[in-house]
Amino acid sequence: MAVRPGPADHHLLGPPCSPRAHVFLPLLLFLWSLLSCGLRGAAQGPGEWTPWGSWSRCSSSCGRGVSVRSRRCVRLPGEEPCWGDSHEYRLCQMLDCPPGAMPFRDLQCALYNGHPVLGTQNTYRWVPFHGAPNLCDLNCLAEGHAFYHSFGRVLDGTPCTPGAQGLCVAGRCLSAGCDGVLGSGTLEDRCGLCGGANDSCLFVQRVFRDAGAFAGYWNVTLIPAGARHIRVAQRSRNHLALVARDGRYVLNGDGALSPPGTYEAAGTRVTYTRGAGPEETLQAAGPTSQELLLQVLLREPNPGVHFEFWLPRESYGPFQARAQALGWPLRQPQPREVEPPPAETAVAPEASPARVASLAPDTCGPCPDSRGRAHRLLHYCGSDFVFQARVLGRHRQAQETRYEVRVLLIYKNRTPLRSREYVWAPGPCPCPSLAPRREYLLAARRLVSPDGTQDRLLLPHAGYARPWSPAEDSRVRLAARRCPA
Repeated sequence: MAVRPGPADHHLLGPPCSPRAHVFLPLLLFLWSLLSCGLRGAAQGPGEWTPWGSWSRCSSSCGRGVSVRSRRCVRLPGEEPCWGDSHEYRLCQMLDCPPGAMPFRDLQCALYNGHPVLGTQNTYRWVPFHGAPNLCDLNCLAEGHAFYHSFGRVLDGTPCTPGAQGLCVAGRCLSAGCDGVLGSGTLEDRCGLCGGANDSCLFVQRVFRDAGAFAGYWNVTLIPAGARHIRVAQRSRNHLALVARDGRYVLNGDGALSPPGTYEAAGTRVTYTRGAGPEETLQAAGPTSQELLLQVLLREPNPGVHFEFWLPRESYGPFQARAQALGWPLRQPQPREVEPPPAETAVAPEASPARVASLAPDTCGPCPDSRGRAHRLLHYCGSDFVFQARVLGRHRQAQETRYEVRVLLIYKNRTPLRSREYVWAPGPCPCPSLAPRREYLLAARRLVSPDGTQDRLLLPHAGYARPWSPAEDSRVRLAARRCPA
């Protein structure tokens, strides 16, 4: 922010337009002078600023104050005033004022003690009055009387109100941006960079859906060092828990519930809320100085734990590698009580090439024809999820088939998808059948069991599952535009 004085008007280069001057000037200068005189008065665009001067000393000897720098507008005859501000103010922080020091606004009001005002010879003692409309006027209350008087503007660097962050500059209350310049409005991006564009970090957002086979603590995800703008939420009788790097619980540990409030953890403050309803949240601005482990204390089936945070780009790869190695948050292995291994499991040919000849013949019959634009449009518009995925594995059971897939590209999703998901298909011979190590475009539906214990992605029988190709990518994007509103 700046206060601009009257337009700068420095005629530095314009020669006098008189015949006598032309006689003694060279021909080239004579022609230039004629051109200059002809253009005088016509708008030729704005002038140019000189470089910024040095910052002045801080306006205050203790506490917070302001420093100012200025520049001049240099413009030719006929040019418009420069665009922008001639003055710029920034916040300066000095040593804290000693205890008992008189506040800056109080000192300015006290300067009028004992001096006649209001056109009379009456004198008063003045103290700040904070009920007036303009916070940056020097409004002072006469002690012992029911009136106040405005003595004009306060000095630059005066706090707008006691305890507030804003400072008065040229009669206006301004706050400093992250660059320290008052009124700049510059903010930190989600990565913590002043004036950044969120391009030096990545956004991690997932939902932990594992239902759990027993009551107790279940690992949800690692929150790595450097994470910012952390938010976790869940709605159930379960409870969120947070574990520090040394293994000690920050909150809700050892089966005991911690009260809602603010907790110190990994160099940041974690705000834990738990209302009368079933919702719980954890929030922290970060950045975290070390990793944290997020858990959920299961007391009933897990409807989903939503978590998100921002992570520096250079930290994302190590986080993914460690999370995948530990099983968090891509997919935590379920205990055998939840999903006992079948006696006979079909092995994909790609997983064991040497045993292809010894595999039993596939007894599944042919699938119905599901090609065509109408089929694609029907399943795209009626599905909850459409995404490109690579099949990592296939697990056949008596009544259903489970595919483990890596999500590569999302076209449509009603709730967040993780980088790895399970997609379930009815029967041991699903149609269409997906081959491991191949990439497909899939349209799936969300299926939640009546008792809420299972939340699955379902690939319907004769549904939409096409090998991915650039042509199929174009077709599915076209289908997205044709769904009814």
